[in-house]
Parts: sequence; C-alpha cells; structure tokens
Amino acid sequence: MVLHFATAWEHIAQQYPQRTAAICDGHSITWQQYEQRAACIASLLDAHGLGPESKAGLYLHNSNEYQEAQFGIFKVGGCPINVNYRYKADELVYLLDNSDAQAVFFQACYAMRIWEIKDRLPKVKLFVQVNDGTEALLDFAVDYERAIRDNAALPPRAHDPDGIYMLYTGGTTGMPKGVMYPVGGFTTFLTAMGAAARELEPPQNMADYGKMLEQIEVPPITLVGCPLMHGTGVWLGSFLPMLLGGTVVTTAKLGLDPFLLWGLTEDHKVTDMVIVGDAFAKPLLAALDEAQERGTPFDISALKQISSSGVMWSAQTKQGLLRHHDMILADIMGSTEGGMGSSITTRESTVETATFAINEGVKVINDNGEFVQPGSGEMGRLATSAFVPLGYYKDPEKSAATFQEIDGVRYSFPGDYATVEANGEITLLGRGSVCINTGGEKVFPEEVEEAVKKHSGVLDCLVVGLPDDRFGEKITGLVSARQGVELIEDELIAFTKSHLSGYKVPKTLLFVDEVRRAPNGKADYKWAKQTATRLTADPGTVGNHG
Repeated sequence: MVLHFATAWEHIAQQYPQRTAAICDGHSITWQQYEQRAACIASLLDAHGLGPESKAGLYLHNSNEYQEAQFGIFKVGGCPINVNYRYKADELVYLLDNSDAQAVFFQACYAMRIWEIKDRLPKVKLFVQVNDGTEALLDFAVDYERAIRDNAALPPRAHDPDGIYMLYTGGTTGMPKGVMYPVGGFTTFLTAMGAAARELEPPQNMADYGKMLEQIEVPPITLVGCPLMHGTGVWLGSFLPMLLGGTVVTTAKLGLDPFLLWGLTEDHKVTDMVIVGDAFAKPLLAALDEAQERGTPFDISALKQISSSGVMWSAQTKQGLLRHHDMILADIMGSTEGGMGSSITTRESTVETATFAINEGVKVINDNGEFVQPGSGEMGRLATSAFVPLGYYKDPEKSAATFQEIDGVRYSFPGDYATVEANGEITLLGRGSVCINTGGEKVFPEEVEEAVKKHSGVLDCLVVGLPDDRFGEKITGLVSARQGVELIEDELIAFTKSHLSGYKVPKTLLFVDEVRRAPNGKADYKWAKQTATRLTADPGTVGNHG
C-alpha cells in the first residue's frame, strides 16, 4: 500500500474525531476540527486555481495554522514549501520563485516584507495572512480565519502517490535546494518508521492502517522544540506523530525558552520531544538542573523519548538528561537527502558521541568509489540507497553530484564524512563542505567544537578555517562562555589539546557574547567565518572573556 498524507489524516479524523490533534500556546483543536479547517483552506486554494503539483509557501512560525495550511495544501494534491522566517527580501524572492509557489501563507508580523516583495512574485496568485495581532491585514491578502469561515469544506479527493513532496534545505553552501520525494512513498516510509518503533506491522492497506492505529495504546503527544520550517521539526515533530494518530504541541514564541518547553511537557503530559542536538539539549538540561536546585522540579514523568537530528548531541549532555528521568534518547543521523542511522541512549545503554548504528543500505564510500572496510580507519563519504530522493527541484547538475549510481545501485550522498568501526558502527566526522584543510590534514569542525565544549565554562563553540600562509588554513574557534565564567584563551587551548590530536587543536580562540546558530540549532558557519575574520584583524578583541 502507498499512503498519502491527506488520505491518512482524513482517515484519522473520521476514526478519532474528538481526539486532540494539535495544541499551540494553550489553544487546542480536535482531529475533526483539524480536518475541517484544512478542508476549508483547501477550498480556498482550489478556488484560486491551485491543484495537483501546485506549490504554496508557509512563511509561518510554529502554530496550529502551520499544520492546518500544510494539510490543506496536501488535500488539493499540492506541495507545501517551507519558508525560513529569518529570510530577508532577496532570499524570500529566490525561494518562492525557485519553488514556483502560487500561494503564500504568512505571519502578520511579516506583512511589510510581503508588501515589499509582492511585485517581484508574479507567479503568486494568493496571499493568506495569519493574524498574530501585530499588523493590519494587507489590502491584497486574504485573512486566514475569514477564509475558513467563508469557504465550504472541500470534500476528500483521490490523490496521486507519485506526486512530488519536497523540503527546501539551505545546506551549508549555496542557495536553498528543494529535495524531492514521491509524496506517497514518503508518507508510507514515515508510517512504517513509526510502526516499527512500536513493534507493529506496517500497514498494507487502509484497513490495516486503521487496525494499526487501534493497536497504539498511547498515541504520541509530541512537543516540537525546533521550527516546523526545518526537516527535523516537521518530519519527526509533526508528520510522524500525526500519521500515528497523535497530538502535536507547539509554541509560536520564537527563540529557545527551555523553561517554557519543560512547562509544556508537564502541562500536556508530553510523551515525545523533538530537538536539535546540544544547541537545544544543553539549555534544557540547565533548566532541569536549576528547577531541581530550587526545589521545584518539573514533572516530566510522561516523557518517554527525546529525539534529535541534524546537530551533534554529546554523550555528556545525554547522561545529564538521564539523571533527571529514565527515557530513550534517540539521536538520528540524517539529512533532508536521506536517513543514515541512529544512536539510542538509555540509563542502561550508553553510546559515544557521534557513534551510530547504520541503517540498512547505508555505506561509507571513499573518493575512489570503493566501500570503506570496517576497522580500516579510512575516511569516506556517507551514502544511503534506502529511499533515495528523486533529486533537487530544477537543479539537474546538483542532483547528478548528490545522487549517484555505484555498481548499479543508486545512492544519496548528503555530504557527510565518516569512518567505519570494526563492529560495523560508524563514527560521524562532519560535513565535507566545511572541512578545514590544515597542513595537508582534513579537520572536521564538529569534532573540534565538541572537544572545546567539554570545558565546563564553555556555553557554545563554532570552528572555522582562516587563510594561513604556512598551513593553508588555520583552525580558529569562536567561543561563548557560561554566565559569570571567565575563560582564558591559552588555558582553553591547553584543555582542548588534552582531548584532540595536536593538528586539530585551534590555533586561536575568539570570545563572543553569543555563538550564532540558525533557529533549528544548526551552525551558521558563514557568520562564524565572517566574524572570525573581523575579530582576527583586531587583536585587541581576543584573549579572555569574563
């Protein structure tokens, strides 16, 4: 059987109409309401000529409306386009034009930016404004809630499983790229993934799907700690729990507020939380520690699992979380271009940082196109042959470079490098596009960052390579300190040297008030390189930090 998001969610709404589908900042909707509101949005899109293969942008914060609009787009056979709400005018125009978006749902706080670029988007037929109390309705836009009131629900339709679903990924270099999947295959893949996690048989038909849902005694209540506009948030935090008939909990508040997230976990008896590595886990752990020290610990007894993907999640931070609560910590290695493996940590089973058990079909392939042998110590590119994307939207050149055939098998090469341990597990080294070449040696920033962050006084760190006459590139770190901590450059370098080979140790550490990351916790290496270049040119800014 090949599922489709719209068909699956319509089935759940019929089977469990009064179950809660989504909660945002205290406002909840049932599955019946979720389906009906999405059907009214679908009717609006249909009236403006959007249908199968049409694209619609979601320029929204985490919210119930984000998920309703997404559902409505799927209902007409279209494809939702994730829009980074940090983008400025030119970036927005590029993304919406490149994706061929014909409609844009936007948060009212971005109304002036939409007004600024409207005339540069001739393909867009419909602008839908979600009121958040910040800006008046633009005269050319449709109010989201009024659209739901004014449009009758669109009846369910049959859907083409071979239609395109895509997610735009910024990656580490270049312009955003739309990674394409067959929507039916992608829905079926996620459903099977959710079924396997609960030791259930993947459904073979819609009757089986209904039976699978009945076997889930406690449907997931999933808190999305990271943005829905990124793959980790929308795939693990929204699609996956909803395909299992669960509930998605969000907050529209921007920025990471760990106390708020734990409060939501307590209030809604959250069973699953989705984050992105140490960028989220460290502040969350600090909040648990602080609450416990105050004698007012959070009640997180319902929490069964925290899942993360996209950014390194250190073993040290995982152990800290497990001190507070016995649960599963699922560290998932993957990217928009494909899943690679996972690392499961519990109180009974600990795993080294960046060490993963690989999925079926995953290989490490060297630059000569040969498979890396376990225990050889050789480095290679990670590749997966399991559910490979169709390619990048309107970019055959990059598609050919990323999705390649070896010995008759088609692989996806997302860009990560790894080694294969003797036991068959892999150790992730990092992304090749940000690899530093110093004195002929390849150094991956993530490994160096992890070593620096082991220091108790370090809050965050990013590492880049700067031009160097002798070594080609000089390893340079940007470091932020924990509140009230004074860091000394020479002492921190000496500390790092005790955890790394000499050639990997930063030659310079630059102290900043905040290490900048994207909203999903991923490293902003462009900012890091620009800042390191600027600070290195002004020696008075480096040395210590208090």
